[in-house]
Amino acid sequence: MIRILLATTFIVVAGMAGAEEKVSPSEKWATSIQGFEKQDQDKPVASGGILFLGSSSIRMWNLGKFFPGMPVLNRGFGGSEIADSIYYFDRVVVPYAPAAIVFYAGDNDVAHGKTAEQVTKDYTIFAGKVHEIFPEARLLYVPIKPSIARWNLYPEMKKANEAIKAHCESDEREIFIDIEAKMLDAKGKPRKELLLKDGLHMTDAGYQIWADLVKPHLVAVLAPKEAAPVSAAEAVPAPAAGE
Repeated sequence: MIRILLATTFIVVAGMAGAEEKVSPSEKWATSIQGFEKQDQDKPVASGGILFLGSSSIRMWNLGKFFPGMPVLNRGFGGSEIADSIYYFDRVVVPYAPAAIVFYAGDNDVAHGKTAEQVTKDYTIFAGKVHEIFPEARLLYVPIKPSIARWNLYPEMKKANEAIKAHCESDEREIFIDIEAKMLDAKGKPRKELLLKDGLHMTDAGYQIWADLVKPHLVAVLAPKEAAPVSAAEAVPAPAAGE
């Protein structure tokens, strides 16, 4: 009898342990995702816009200030990794059917111990899901930024950036936003004025650099929807816009 009770206890405990092991680390963001869904219920979002997704560098980006008049939506959740956006893909990407996604993640991945190879693999999985469900959508990847706080990790981050850049170059639907040169000083170190006191998150000056690089691509994505159709005879080259 005792043996039966012990065996039963072992099975129950083992079952509980197995259940615990199946809980994804991404579940820690459940409250944030539920918050987004509540916002969507209170104020529905039109499809076909520009989705900004990723970690705190996205979450802290004042999109209304840097992209006025554009149909932008911020769904950044601070501290997240690429794997978290994959895990919640059906809840933070699919409902919006975006015309384009501006994606920043990978920073925390390396900080938490992931290799460049792991970060690149996660990116390719995320990109694959985007292309599978929204084959016409553009995916703009903002690479892992050079920062003072994580400068010691930048060699690994740079390896991930280079691998992801190569992936982007293999698919015209993916755009690699090359921010590195503009975020480094003459000595090749992170520019202090672009970062907050924590040496990690960005000032408006940093976001301005990102916005200037991203915006032309978003204009191109939105242009076909905003422009009235014209015949071949009517179509003439437009004058170059000044900066």
